[in-house]
Amino acid sequence: MADLHPTTGTAGADTESVDPLGARTVGWREWVSLPGIGVPWIKVKVDTGARSSSLHAFDIEELPGDRVRFRVQPWQDSDRDAVTAECDVHDRRVVRSSSGHAEERVVVLLDLVLGGRPVHAETTLTNRDQMGFRMLVGREALRQGFLVDPARSFLGGRAPREIRRRNRGGELG
Repeated sequence: MADLHPTTGTAGADTESVDPLGARTVGWREWVSLPGIGVPWIKVKVDTGARSSSLHAFDIEELPGDRVRFRVQPWQDSDRDAVTAECDVHDRRVVRSSSGHAEERVVVLLDLVLGGRPVHAETTLTNRDQMGFRMLVGREALRQGFLVDPARSFLGGRAPREIRRRNRGGELG
């Protein structure tokens, strides 16, 4: 008999993790999609220590009409399949990293799908090239009905094998 998860009562990552109050349990890392900007898969770190979400972006260009254009590389170990996106600027914030470095960042509102649920997330754009994940999902997004189990990963499901291989720098197909 499979061991049941202590807070969700489920048997594993293939089983939907929802508590009795309707909150979805996610792990410390998950696969999400960003349908509004054309990113079908990106591996994220779920970060309860970060207020807002943060996305690895480059070639960030502020445009007239309070808009911003930027490029996203969804794969962690590859610069292939970069996507160009354009969004309204929601805000500008000074964000302090865990090392104490302060940086002014553009904030956009992105729709993402986490654990099968749509989430509206304030997301800062920054260069995360040297970080372990291309995106962090912060507390503001998690407040929309999520619990975090820091001992588990990919409770929302895994990307298909060929996508996971691509994320590690491999070829599709």
